[in-house]
Amino acid sequence: MTRFSLRTLAVAAGRPHGAGAALNAPLVAASNFGRAPADDADGGSLRAYSREDGTPTWEALEAVVAALESAPDATHATSFASGMAAIAAVFELLPANARVVLPSDCYQGVAALAAKGQRTGRWTVERLAVDDTAGWCAAAGSADLVWLESPSNPLLALSDLRAILGAPRGDGTLTVVDNTFATPITQRPLELGADVVVHSATKFIGGHSDLLCGVAIAADPGVSDALRHARGLNGATPGALEAFLAVRGARTLAVRFERAQATAQFLAERLVRHPNVEVVRYPGLVTHPQHALAKEQLDGFGAVLSFDVRGGADVADAACAHVRLVHHATSLGGVESTMERRAALGGQEHLPPGLLRLSVGIEDERDLLFDLEEALALAQR
Repeated sequence: MTRFSLRTLAVAAGRPHGAGAALNAPLVAASNFGRAPADDADGGSLRAYSREDGTPTWEALEAVVAALESAPDATHATSFASGMAAIAAVFELLPANARVVLPSDCYQGVAALAAKGQRTGRWTVERLAVDDTAGWCAAAGSADLVWLESPSNPLLALSDLRAILGAPRGDGTLTVVDNTFATPITQRPLELGADVVVHSATKFIGGHSDLLCGVAIAADPGVSDALRHARGLNGATPGALEAFLAVRGARTLAVRFERAQATAQFLAERLVRHPNVEVVRYPGLVTHPQHALAKEQLDGFGAVLSFDVRGGADVADAACAHVRLVHHATSLGGVESTMERRAALGGQEHLPPGLLRLSVGIEDERDLLFDLEEALALAQR
């Protein structure tokens, strides 16, 4: 597809064309497909069984995400049953005794999967600070897997992706960027030299908290083939309805995300002055230690922020209990705002106990601010 704007690609990519074609890719609920005679020009049917060959619904999702991530074409994207399924497929590509390098702050599912593999002897794991550019550049020259997440979850730290992805690579080094937080609307790591980009489409791409789905996009067709093979062997295929809903969600990604991140900026600028808030982490704040990098690297500052409530864990828990418009819930990226004390979860011990992660939805900004201010006041009583 011609390189249109991201707003246009979100709407136009992956749609059927031609006279009589549906404007929306249909929900194809099929596991089995009829084969053509073996003496057909193409040697038989190109699609036989969905676990191995995919479905038109999956392919529509792959087409739109591939277009948004600046992949050469839709075959470079592979859809999965969840974001974790996409992540696990990437780890499946590693050789025995691989060296894996992860950020010190990243999605807990990645850290848990890596730790499990280390316990069973499949690989070794090292952790680097998200902003340790020299360390990451060195890792790119020697590790088997360099896993980047920028901005990070939930501390909103940034890695200098241009420097790291432009550093000399070791033979066989795989560089991967989890782009779930940033979305392709603000950041496209393939353009910077990443080998693979992963998304939990459950989050912003789906956008409505009603599906589980993941997508991995690879620069190299051979890596894409390997990811599809891993998906088939592990049965990590997306559901027909989930893929259909993810496509529908992707159509409004640009407008949803632009609205949500504008509200996130509004809330961050006010929470930073709130007497019951100790610190606010949001790349759009001039007080963020990497604000200059964020302006250079991102086309927007995102729809997630985190802040520490004065008084620690108990007061933060109370704030979650008192919100009425914001939902006290664990996931993110929906049209509704959600908030959670992340240190309450296992594997998140590195986080401040009073940290709340806020995923900003598309509600009215003033209503959200009133809800948060009221909850923070009630939590201090």
